[in-house]
Amino acid sequence: MAQIPNLQNGPINLTPIRDQSQKELITILKNIRGKKCLVIDQKLGGSLSLIVQTSVLKEHGAELLYLNEDPLETTCTKVVYLVQTQLHLMKFISSHIHNDNSKGLQREYFLYFVPRRGVACEKLLEDEKVHNLLTIGEFPLYAVPIDEDILSFELDSSYKECVTDGDTTSLWHIAKAIHKLEFSFGLIPNVRAKGKASVRVADMLNRLQAEEPVSSTDTGVPEINTIIILDRELDMVTPMCTQLTYEGLLDEFLHINNGAVEIDASIMGANQQDGKKMKVPLNSTDKLFRETRDLNFEVVVQVLRQKATSMKQDYTEMQTTNQTVSELKDFVKKLNSLPEMTRHINLAQHLSTLTSKPSFLGRLDMEHTIVEAESYDICLDYIEEMIHKQEPLVSVLRQLILLSVTNAGLPKRNFDYIRREILHSYGFEHIATLNNLEKAGLVKKQEGKSNWLLIKRALNLVVEDTDTTNPKDVSYVFSGYAPLSIRLIQHAIRSGWRPLEEILKLLPGTHTESKRSAFANGTLDTLPGGSHMDKVQDGRRSLVLVVFVGGVTFAEISALRFLSSQEGMAYDIIIGTTKIINGNTLTETFLEKLG
Repeated sequence: MAQIPNLQNGPINLTPIRDQSQKELITILKNIRGKKCLVIDQKLGGSLSLIVQTSVLKEHGAELLYLNEDPLETTCTKVVYLVQTQLHLMKFISSHIHNDNSKGLQREYFLYFVPRRGVACEKLLEDEKVHNLLTIGEFPLYAVPIDEDILSFELDSSYKECVTDGDTTSLWHIAKAIHKLEFSFGLIPNVRAKGKASVRVADMLNRLQAEEPVSSTDTGVPEINTIIILDRELDMVTPMCTQLTYEGLLDEFLHINNGAVEIDASIMGANQQDGKKMKVPLNSTDKLFRETRDLNFEVVVQVLRQKATSMKQDYTEMQTTNQTVSELKDFVKKLNSLPEMTRHINLAQHLSTLTSKPSFLGRLDMEHTIVEAESYDICLDYIEEMIHKQEPLVSVLRQLILLSVTNAGLPKRNFDYIRREILHSYGFEHIATLNNLEKAGLVKKQEGKSNWLLIKRALNLVVEDTDTTNPKDVSYVFSGYAPLSIRLIQHAIRSGWRPLEEILKLLPGTHTESKRSAFANGTLDTLPGGSHMDKVQDGRRSLVLVVFVGGVTFAEISALRFLSSQEGMAYDIIIGTTKIINGNTLTETFLEKLG
């Protein structure tokens, strides 16, 4: 099964976005005639794997290498660097060219920045005396469709850059990606934004529209009716909780990267020698995964059991009774889904082993206690015990962030004590990490009273007796906790944010609601939906694009899909995000060692 997902069955067909990027890349290769060595930075390689097959690159004369500090090993006389706009990568390129020159190798060098040129990078190349040896261009890859309803802007550290480093470059990148989308699907008439970064993205979007207008007459009725932009900073509780959907747990334990997990072949039942890894694609092209990905994991085990039992019964019937040709055909069709069944039974068995461990269940219990905000001392003792047991630093920090965010910080005495314990146990070089978290307001000294209890009650974030088998509410994705981010989106879609005014003031950053240019003939109260505008002209439902600035978890994506599938819901939802994250990957962006 291809790792490149099928994009045609989503709420909107994202294939043109992918095709455009593929075309731009092939044009770059065609313009450099003959055989060439295409050198890609490792991170970008993952994004490109969702856009173009390696075989297509080879068809256009490209030999593929990944960029690192080692000298180039190629016989090609043309070298094409396709890299993100990052300083450390410029150092690798400079060293390659210096190394070639020292050996007297004559080569032509081309450098394509993704998604655009950077002044600091070009300055470094000039300082290294290699800038004049490079032909420089851009490959404007701003968004990668990673599934039929998800666009990733591939900005791994945008949250940390914005809140800790004060670097807001990524916000322009997000606005540019959305604006590019509008050239394909029409100007989005309604914009809602909440949070400092999101409001800036909304402003930049309007500025880009003024500079390079998307004509509302050219594209007819816009395919996307509304965009809701949210800062991750509004809700740091959700990513720090353990996701309990099938896809969420796969990401927590195996880390889904570019629509695939890389795992030991032995987990998938292969008789390979120990340590051999295999890639397992996970996207909606896999019908069984499409059916189970958004379910609570407890239910997935039952679904797989039922399917396996049904297949076994069919097999028994085949052996004991005479079948008609059409019955045989149906049975063979079912057999075709056997590889998918085997794949997910193996994955589910692996997850079951991990989720039944007392340490995992203890952590879930503690997360629930922290979210309930009832027993602060018990939670602090638990974190202290984790430190003394030398559990992975990221796991400790994840719990600590959760406790700090729900309590508006830690009392000074506890704050100083926990910091000291972490530095003693994990090494003083981690002082930089703790400073990053403090600067971001994630682990800080308590300065005022926490609003968490008020927000939790007002938005009904903790739902008792959640039915995970036949869910009626988005809280099923965390078995009883409804993500704050999703509650905000729910309100934005159903009744607008005006009734929530008081609650929104308790969350960080300002919020805006506006109608744009050609559509600006009134204020935006609720989404234009409900009775008379549920459908676009060709009978489809209206479409909402929800953008997360700073990352989104698979559990939140599942909750949005659940919302969209509810009876009486007038909207389909697609998701744009800087990156798909979980508590570990988000916490890791703040890690920094001194020295």
